[in-house]
Amino acid sequence: MYEKYYNLRSVPFQLTPDVKYFFGSKGHSRAIAHLIYGLSQGEGFIVITGEVGAGKTTLVERLWSQLDRDTYTIGRIATTQVSGEDLFRLAMAGFGLEDEQPGRAGLLRKFDQLLQEHQARGRRCLLVVDEVQNLSLAALEELRMLSNMTSKGGGALQTILLGQPQFRKTLASPDLDQLRQRVLASYHLGPLSEEETQSYIDHRMKLAGWEGRPQWGEGAFAAIFQHTDGIPRRINRLCSRALMHGALDEQEIITAAMIESTAGELDEDLRGGEPEGEAGGGTLSYATHTHSGVSLDMAGIDLSATDQRLLGHLAARLSALEGKIAQREQIFQRLAALFSGQ
Repeated sequence: MYEKYYNLRSVPFQLTPDVKYFFGSKGHSRAIAHLIYGLSQGEGFIVITGEVGAGKTTLVERLWSQLDRDTYTIGRIATTQVSGEDLFRLAMAGFGLEDEQPGRAGLLRKFDQLLQEHQARGRRCLLVVDEVQNLSLAALEELRMLSNMTSKGGGALQTILLGQPQFRKTLASPDLDQLRQRVLASYHLGPLSEEETQSYIDHRMKLAGWEGRPQWGEGAFAAIFQHTDGIPRRINRLCSRALMHGALDEQEIITAAMIESTAGELDEDLRGGEPEGEAGGGTLSYATHTHSGVSLDMAGIDLSATDQRLLGHLAARLSALEGKIAQREQIFQRLAALFSGQ
């Protein structure tokens, strides 16, 4: 919605990875270099780790957009909370092999034949496994066994493992020594710096057709970095919400105060609308609680300390909920007014 108000051609801060918005930060550029080096080896594993939302999936999409489609066939696995056997079948499905006959051996023969045929045509098979921190040791061992498949003396399959930082601890396990020995390139994708955060926002805004509307006020970028820690997905979420509020309020400048307010709202949403801390406790200073026209007359009722705390907490929750509903109503009214004027 806000892209129309600010005359943008597209939405610059979508949460879904989009390779056309790829930003080559120092960390992302180095990660690409590690991927390219690993692929040049023609075998083994390439490991990329990073926090949730750091851009690991976008990184692979960027790599895929640069690879020769006549040279590579790629298979993907995104759901990784599975057993070793299920992972094997997901890997087969990633390369288009259907489980038409019972038994693992038949499917494995079909996969070996596929690898041989690709090798004969000068093609290479690349398996990308996302969220590897969720894999069991048995599933990781399954991947290692697949990597042992060879064609004419060389590796027939390469695997890129994408995961959160805790996967590095898993990889260090003595049980995975054989897999670890087959890792040819590894890189940890860190967050953007404060300077890169501003460049990242400018980059995405310009690709969306930004011509100076809205402006970013003094301190806005610093506030965004502070609340997102330089993680791209968090930046996208905060900027998208701030631009929406800017459009609803017909603001031409996204100020630091707007960023602070929006960040607080997002934090509240993540907490489910609960107020910070526990309200209530102690002696009730009033005899009647009224919310949304419902009156709770407490006069003359002897409440225990626990009951008083619970009642105070309930009162605070109701008050926060009323405030949230009122805020949403204002947003809906502004949206209706904005669209009715188009």
